[in-house]
Amino acid sequence: MTRGNQREKDRERAQARTGKGKKGKDDGLTPEQRRERDAKALQEKTAKKAAKDAGGSSAGTNDTKK
Repeated sequence: MTRGNQREKDRERAQARTGKGKKGKDDGLTPEQRRERDAKALQEKTAKKAAKDAGGSSAGTNDTKK
């Protein structure tokens, strides 16, 4: 029995899955540049979270937890 083009389709799907998830060291940055980029992103994220917490905590201080 032959499988027709099923084997070929499976290979294409497998290749698409493995190529899709590549991430990381392909960005062309040195480790130092990567650290700086990541630190900046983390600072922005924490500043955004702090601004959200500061703005949201003063409105509606309804403590329903006991």
